[in-house]
Amino acid sequence: MTRTNPRLLLSLILSGMLLGGCERLGIPDFTKSSANAEADGKAIGSACRHAGRAIEDCYNLNPNAQRAAVFAGWREMNDYMAEKNIAEVEPKVPPPAPAVEEKPAPKPKRSADKKDKEPVAEDTDKAEQPDDNTTTADAPTTRRRRHSAE
Repeated sequence: MTRTNPRLLLSLILSGMLLGGCERLGIPDFTKSSANAEADGKAIGSACRHAGRAIEDCYNLNPNAQRAAVFAGWREMNDYMAEKNIAEVEPKVPPPAPAVEEKPAPKPKRSADKKDKEPVAEDTDKAEQPDDNTTTADAPTTRRRRHSAE
């Protein structure tokens, strides 16, 4: 007669209980999460078909849903509605407007800034003749960039 070690038996029972409680610890199960995602996609697709929406609109309204599951649900509902002669239901809530990404305006180049800042003279004769009231010391000086020796 073979006698089992009680420590081995106890450790096997405890390890089985710990591994069986993974769901309670919040560790996701891949098979369950993928089955839930597929079921959600089919429900979304069938709801879109029942509401009379095109499959492309359904994809755009639900970007996080699995496309294959959405299409499968849409197709199943289409077949069911054709078989039972069920009319489409008009959606009461309008679809949301597509999100438009606003790009910030590009910063103008420095040379373009200088061109914009220079006053445009309407009469070239007036622009060439300096005013008698201003002196050269009062006139703004332009700063020049220093170029590094390469």
